[in-house]
Amino acid sequence: MRLRTLAAACGAVLLSHFPVSTDALASETAGSWTTAWATALQPIPQRADLPALYRAPDTGGRTVRQIIYPTLTGNAVRLHISNEYGTAPLVIEDLRIARSAGGAAAQSTGEMRVTFGGKTTVSIPPGGAAESDPATIGIAGGTPYVVSSFMGPEQRLVAWHRVSNQVSYVSVPGNHAGDATGNAFRQRFTQFVWLTGLSVDAPASGAIAAIGDSITDGMRSSLNENRRWPDALARRFARAGDHSTAVVNLGISGNRLLSDSPCYGDALVKRFGRDVIERPGVKTVILLIGINDINFAAMPPRTGLDCDFPHTPVTAADLTGGYQRVIAAAHRRGIRIFGATLTPASLPPQREAIRLAVNQWIRTSHAFDGVVDFDAALRDPAQPDRLRKDYDSGDHIHPSNAGYTVMADAVPLEAVATPVRK
Repeated sequence: MRLRTLAAACGAVLLSHFPVSTDALASETAGSWTTAWATALQPIPQRADLPALYRAPDTGGRTVRQIIYPTLTGNAVRLHISNEYGTAPLVIEDLRIARSAGGAAAQSTGEMRVTFGGKTTVSIPPGGAAESDPATIGIAGGTPYVVSSFMGPEQRLVAWHRVSNQVSYVSVPGNHAGDATGNAFRQRFTQFVWLTGLSVDAPASGAIAAIGDSITDGMRSSLNENRRWPDALARRFARAGDHSTAVVNLGISGNRLLSDSPCYGDALVKRFGRDVIERPGVKTVILLIGINDINFAAMPPRTGLDCDFPHTPVTAADLTGGYQRVIAAAHRRGIRIFGATLTPASLPPQREAIRLAVNQWIRTSHAFDGVVDFDAALRDPAQPDRLRKDYDSGDHIHPSNAGYTVMADAVPLEAVATPVRK
């Protein structure tokens, strides 16, 4: 069966150095524009004693080159740039997109310079965002693209998507956005920065937003191989002949449903509007979140940087109440939302009881528009509180590459994709 999704009208917020009304933006991004790639930002802890894991590269007056894989085909693109959590204007002096030629290299043919209101330079105020002008470049779903941004001389990183599972690059000083070779890009890092979305002009299309924590983020999957479960789901759609459904990954490792974190981003109930609802073309959500809410209360407080703070205890009722808030927000915008059961994590009995109660509610409450039973797909039949050995990456919480593939296989394609009505 050929699976397709309806196009959606879901406006994105534009706050840049030139004024655009929300109504005007909604009109521009509605209809044919669909999010084909996305990521969610989290603040970088601002401390003098940060461990190496949280130290950001120097980007001022340098070119940052990021590799992304859109999951939808189209003939024009718009890039979404965010200064969420910024304390100073975000200045990009030159922004370009081209097909990847491997590593930090870009194909020289077909490269496009991206503009904002006709200008090649954009300055985005703290907390703001900007949607680029349409750029006429053919995008092929599943193909890697290079997005290069030459940053203003004072630019520094205060936010990122920390676990990208994809290598990005920083150049030596200077504008190397138009370089075809990767010779100037001598520093590597594994985060996404500033670029938080790419939408394509693709009529009669729609996007599925996968949102949650590290298990959606693809923690411990293979670097540069796109082995996260949303990646595998996008490949399933392509194999089924559906080339009108994008799958975008909005997981944040360490994220919680109900509590903010110094390292792991805003609570999902808080970020859901920004990260899902405001994106063009999103018609369906798959929500997987709650294990960190259950676990972090039991984590010992740490001196210095305590990423698990606050250590807030939760009950099953607390979590289901949070789910209901997210469900209501999705339904107010006409977005369908599927609840995913919490996967086995070798929890002690008290925490395991919360997980089981939450999963029972997800399966039986009918609060969601449908259920994706990741728990049933991954658990060891002999020890259902644990991952099956061949689906375990080794830490007994995060799936292996094979486990992530099994998760994607557990998603009911016909249920989450909306057939085009003729």
